[in-house]
Amino acid sequence: MIFVSDVREKIAKTCHVCVFLALAATLAPYGQSQNQPVSPAWTVQLDEIRNVARMIPGRRPLRINVLKFAESHRSKKFSVQGDPDEPSIQARTVFQIVYADGTVMIDSGMDEQVHRFFGRGTVEPYYPEAAKQVERALRNAKAILITHEHGDHVAGVIRSPFAEEVAPKTILTRAQVESLETNPQMPEIKITPAMASRYNVVDYDKYLPFGSGVVLIKAPGHTPGSQMVYVALESGREYLFIADTAWHMDGVRLIKGKAAPWIQEDEPALLAQLKWLNGLYGTEKNLFIVASHDDDEHKDLIAKGILGNGLE
Repeated sequence: MIFVSDVREKIAKTCHVCVFLALAATLAPYGQSQNQPVSPAWTVQLDEIRNVARMIPGRRPLRINVLKFAESHRSKKFSVQGDPDEPSIQARTVFQIVYADGTVMIDSGMDEQVHRFFGRGTVEPYYPEAAKQVERALRNAKAILITHEHGDHVAGVIRSPFAEEVAPKTILTRAQVESLETNPQMPEIKITPAMASRYNVVDYDKYLPFGSGVVLIKAPGHTPGSQMVYVALESGREYLFIADTAWHMDGVRLIKGKAAPWIQEDEPALLAQLKWLNGLYGTEKNLFIVASHDDDEHKDLIAKGILGNGLE
């Protein structure tokens, strides 16, 4: 196995889930520049992802949990093009991958000040006790993965009073860091090069095996630093956490993007991603595609025992 950094080796000593194998990836000092051409066409293959998930030995995860710590109330017409103007809840969530010997967090939540940004002048539900659960889970986790560089996903590792503690076990991509430095979604999550040096910053081409059964998948579109997270459990059940590729699973089912005037996305890349996800949705019955903000989907998956409700 190839360890990407001495920092990661320290993490790996405490938990084999956090062995970071470099597959077309490097972890260079943050100041080092890499000008790699970006492919105009986004393509990935599930069989390739499954093969990458086998590259790191060890026990696979046992289960996955979800926790909602806030809500945004928006018309569904913004989440799915052509949908009616009807009420819809966007859940603000984190996910927790549970191994036999530790946990890995997917996304990091946000504080109430950042949450107010998303309300755009409207006071929306924020659950302080749930936010405290997120904070505890981040501190106890062996590693933290960030799906993309928007405030509701990344603020928890930037603005937390425990940021110095959680940063060394947080994985950011170079594209995420560049956005946070030069074009943050909001001033509250802007970081400096000195701040960036606290995190593990990775570059990879298409896939990055993270731990046994876990693969990061580069998926720029919603943001330049967006990525999906594939997880295969010890039981054989598979998950694909698609973050904000679609805000509602109807976007996947209907292959329709968003209609939110306040966001700017790479629409051709997102369309390619939605087409791929739609194909999986129709054929892979043991693979659960999870959108970060689809409150209805989360409730259904919790009721079926596919996701655990709450963090450990």
